[in-house]
Amino acid sequence: MATTVESLDAFQNLVGQHLGYSEYITVTQDQVNLFADATGDHQWIHVDPERAKSGPFGGPIAHGYLTLSLIPILVGQIVRVEGVTMGVNYGANKVRFPAPVPVGSEIRAGASVASVEEVAGGAQVALDVTIEVRDAAKPSCVAQILFRYYR
Repeated sequence: MATTVESLDAFQNLVGQHLGYSEYITVTQDQVNLFADATGDHQWIHVDPERAKSGPFGGPIAHGYLTLSLIPILVGQIVRVEGVTMGVNYGANKVRFPAPVPVGSEIRAGASVASVEEVAGGAQVALDVTIEVRDAAKPSCVAQILFRYYR
């Protein structure tokens, strides 16, 4: 169940709070292949399942940036913002990929509100987001993601 933030002012009360987790989604080889086509990154550890079986991860893994690009859809399951006319992805302050995402694995996101700053016409919200593979010892992506919401 997503946390509903009824206004930008209400975000201030959530700084430092964990908002919850998304549902798990499965990362598929088709997604990885399409991402490789979109970015031109056809490294064998991503797109050659047979060769990847004998590689360092025992099978193909998702691109780190594919994992990162799933954050908006996963965060959309965690928090819903009302009372705004528009929200945009603004960037990231820090991104790390501590562990791989094996193709076929299930991932989810968790998010906490790191900060809220006023900007012209709205607010910039920094979320600390962690992407984890189900039952993995380490997270696969840790990032502080910036969203801008406008009144």
